[in-house]
Amino acid sequence: MKTISNGLMQNLTRHEDVRSARVSSSDQTGKNQDYWLIPPNESVVLGEIEGPGCLTHFWMTSFCRKIMGPSIVEPALGSNVAPVNEIHNALGVTWEEQDPFYYRKALIKITWDDQDTPSVLAPFGDFFCVGHSLPGNFESAPFNVSVKPEEANKFGAPAALNCFFPMPFNKKAKIEIVNENTLPFGLYFYIDYELYKEELPEDTVYFHSNWHRENPCEGWGNDLQVNSPAVQSVANLSGEGNYVVLETEGKGHYVGCNLSVNHFQGSWWGEGDDMIFIDGEKQPSINGTGSEDYFGHAWGMQKNAFLYNGSIIHESEKPGYQVSYRFHIADPVHFSESIKVTLEHGHANHLSDDWSSTAYWYQTLPSPKLDILPVDERLPHVAQMPEVVQKEKPALTEEQQKAYEFASKLVESYVGEKLNQMEIKYNKTRESQAGNVEHAKRVKGTLGK
Repeated sequence: MKTISNGLMQNLTRHEDVRSARVSSSDQTGKNQDYWLIPPNESVVLGEIEGPGCLTHFWMTSFCRKIMGPSIVEPALGSNVAPVNEIHNALGVTWEEQDPFYYRKALIKITWDDQDTPSVLAPFGDFFCVGHSLPGNFESAPFNVSVKPEEANKFGAPAALNCFFPMPFNKKAKIEIVNENTLPFGLYFYIDYELYKEELPEDTVYFHSNWHRENPCEGWGNDLQVNSPAVQSVANLSGEGNYVVLETEGKGHYVGCNLSVNHFQGSWWGEGDDMIFIDGEKQPSINGTGSEDYFGHAWGMQKNAFLYNGSIIHESEKPGYQVSYRFHIADPVHFSESIKVTLEHGHANHLSDDWSSTAYWYQTLPSPKLDILPVDERLPHVAQMPEVVQKEKPALTEEQQKAYEFASKLVESYVGEKLNQMEIKYNKTRESQAGNVEHAKRVKGTLGK
């Protein structure tokens, strides 16, 4: 039976009789409009690939902007070049704002073989370890994110996103982006994959990922100090009330998670133990000693990103916010019937913070029925500036009135043509979906030749 070429270095010394390929957002007309523009409240299929095969690499970068006013750049001309917008609004050339939460408003969805339910369902950003919609530079074995230093730790900042988890499939892989925003979602992407001549081994397990949030976790003593004698006197052996990272039935192995915490008490969000229940056990066979310990740190969290563990967003840089990860690549947690991966939110679950996580695991099909919170319940907490209301606007002079009339005409003509250009790109994206499906079929047809 064919084994998967998974890109590990030892495989580089041996020829593999496989077909390498890619589906991407590359302009199918041969020009340079290499991104797809996904309409509001619409789903697009990035690729639908017939197997047997394995997805080996995702690269994506995205943008989602709201037009605040007209630009000096002519809309039709500006729509035919790369959508860079690095001129600060203060210069008066452009007036657009990035949606700060669009990483949570779009979903990535992957379905294997002939299933009627996805095996991957998560907010676009959180899947790539962009917690709270806050990209931060980091490198790990399965994921990395690259963002300009001046943009790091800013809500909705554009970033390059990579995933290297191998994702095998026998019959078909269908990759979708669901845009649940009221704004268009711009996406550049590569999806690299391999095709095989023989079916995968019977013991192959399939990649899964799902997002979960408790906002807030229901703590019993949020008004008690962390690490105080009162809190430390409470025991938790059963894991009742723990935050659940993953709960599934089947056969496979858990390979890790990212965790995003928004801490409200102003002390320390950790001290909760990891407790993992395997194959229906009532008490965990895997029990940890603290949140920072599970994520491979100690004495609190440090701003370090390693191959298998680290912190991407650290509360010292972004007070109240933390994004950490732990990947069980060298030490997967195996299960034969079921698994429940949990963490205490504070010692014995005394804290009531906003927790969200993306779990990653491999298991046999059929996949569990994954669900996701509605878009309004996925948005992060952010402090809002109070709105300033002018008591009384002064009467306008004739010159000022003409300025308003001129601005109104500019908005009407600019926004109208901008919307027209968006519609052209929406249709091009819809056509490109079909083009990518046909491309994958052509590549499949070359296998064995």
